[in-house]
Amino acid sequence: MDAKDLHFRACQGELVTMKKIVIVNSKGGSGKTTIAINLAATLAAEGGTPALLDLDPQGSSTRWLGQRPTDRPVITGIEGFRSNGAATRSFQLSPPNDCTALIIDSPAGLDRRGLEAATRNADAILMPVMSSDIDIHAATHCIADLLLGERSGTKAKRIGIVANRVKPNTRGSTRLKNLLNNFDIPVVATLRDSVNYSRSAETGLGLTEMPSWQVQKDLEAWERLVAWTCPADNASRSASRESRGPMRAGLGGVVRLAFSRQS
Repeated sequence: MDAKDLHFRACQGELVTMKKIVIVNSKGGSGKTTIAINLAATLAAEGGTPALLDLDPQGSSTRWLGQRPTDRPVITGIEGFRSNGAATRSFQLSPPNDCTALIIDSPAGLDRRGLEAATRNADAILMPVMSSDIDIHAATHCIADLLLGERSGTKAKRIGIVANRVKPNTRGSTRLKNLLNNFDIPVVATLRDSVNYSRSAETGLGLTEMPSWQVQKDLEAWERLVAWTCPADNASRSASRESRGPMRAGLGGVVRLAFSRQS
């Protein structure tokens, strides 16, 4: 058993009742971290207590948390990528008891076994896909591996595709549409090639915490993504939006970091 297996086994939602949301794609650079950090920020701004488990050796989600202003809502960070197989203990990789959503930023290069372990008992699986031939080829194999896990006896997986930086009515968008038609998997949102996601990564803020005039063109797609990912919260989310308007900057708070150290 390697360290990666231990990471996933420690975070299969057995400690508390919470949502487990996994962002996967076997190809690097597809937008997994972008979705993970913005989803965590959105859920925190809505009053939840999310935890962000960073399993990517690049540690991008963890760096984002380190840049996050202290007057923003609490997000617990778990540095899963720092553990080694011999030293890993489940409490080091487990979210706090009050965690309402565990968001997993998975690494690139997961094989079928790793995908099955990462997504076991997940409430939602998000797969960002870009429209290049290389990205679509990688996504095809990743989706096939996920669906094969279903046929091997695990419960049906709730998988949604996030079309990332895909322009409508282009050859790339047509290729992606044809791929998804073959698998009967929904596109839950199409994200623009927007500088706002770069700003989010640089400032430690989520898209929905940035000035509304700045992110207005991106909010509609992002709200669709959140609504599909956490459908049970849509009623309270709609009521809150009616009273406060569309998603805006979050409330005050601090960032908590949980470190899993090597020994």
